[in-house]
Amino acid sequence: MKKDILLSLIAVFSGVLLTLMIMSNSYLSTFTSALQASWLTHGIGSMVALLIWLTVKNRLGKTQKIHKIPRWSYLGGIPGAFTVLLAAITVNSPLSLSGSIVLMLTGQIVTGLLIDHMGFLGLAKRKVTLKDGITVLLLLIGSTLIILGK
Repeated sequence: MKKDILLSLIAVFSGVLLTLMIMSNSYLSTFTSALQASWLTHGIGSMVALLIWLTVKNRLGKTQKIHKIPRWSYLGGIPGAFTVLLAAITVNSPLSLSGSIVLMLTGQIVTGLLIDHMGFLGLAKRKVTLKDGITVLLLLIGSTLIILGK
């Protein structure tokens, strides 16, 4: 029970951080360009990630065995970089912040379902259920309402 609450709080906190990051990155892109704002955001994020990695490596390196990470998992940064860049472009357009976020979340869910269904990246294949289809349908309807309501 405690773990479920903690995971839910982490998910909400992550959503808030994503919104704040997109908002500040798009604000920065009004002074420069979306590409320059994206480079600055990723540069700062890379430095912080390196600092965290060095800290964890020094603390856990001697006490716990660190598992080898598959090479393909490092490719996650490429779509993330495009997400930040496209968010900076679309937030300053008529689509705005809410439309950008809802389209990104819809794309992530549909991509996740496709990866699960096909068994890509070494994952076990999972059949797409009616519940998954209804979820995607409701997301698309909600996305349409948000975008057209602007």
